[in-house]
Amino acid sequence: MKLLQSVVLSLVLAASFGASADTYVIDDSEKGAHAFLQFRVKHLGYSWLWGRFDDFTGEFTYDPKKPEASTISVDINTLSLDSNHGLRDKHLKSKDYLNFDKFTKASFKSTKYTPTGDKTAKLEGDLTLAGMTKPITIDVNVVGGGKDPWGGYRQGFEGRTILNPADFGFKLAKLGEAGTHVEMFISIEGIKK
Repeated sequence: MKLLQSVVLSLVLAASFGASADTYVIDDSEKGAHAFLQFRVKHLGYSWLWGRFDDFTGEFTYDPKKPEASTISVDINTLSLDSNHGLRDKHLKSKDYLNFDKFTKASFKSTKYTPTGDKTAKLEGDLTLAGMTKPITIDVNVVGGGKDPWGGYRQGFEGRTILNPADFGFKLAKLGEAGTHVEMFISIEGIKK
């Protein structure tokens, strides 16, 4: 009887722990080939200034049968900032903004993933930028997943969030009302480990 109980307990534990989400590595095999981290901010309310970070890495877990258990962790090399304008990049790297003399890394670590539909979710987590950590929420779209031509399996997502630069100590007063929001766009493709 004890042997039977042990076998049943082992099977239950194996089933509960074996049903964990798959882990994916964000595909940055060619730096930006299948993953993008972009932002835009209005200039005086008249036009959009766009920029991106070219160097970031991370992992996420995802199980379409239990999406609420999903997690993600991303590390960003802020030195890879590119706004397509050298003088602006220099200004953004100054102590008024990203302060590259002190901070060269940013990160995001999720705390909660809440599905809101078949292909949508709210992703909550902590963003560390310019030495300050603040909670943010990202609106997520599940792009899709499946086998790739090289025998692997991939999963893709897009996300969007709006940041208040003042929360991270940035001074965008000269942009007026337009400088109170920065839109962030994330597009990632992960390769299953």
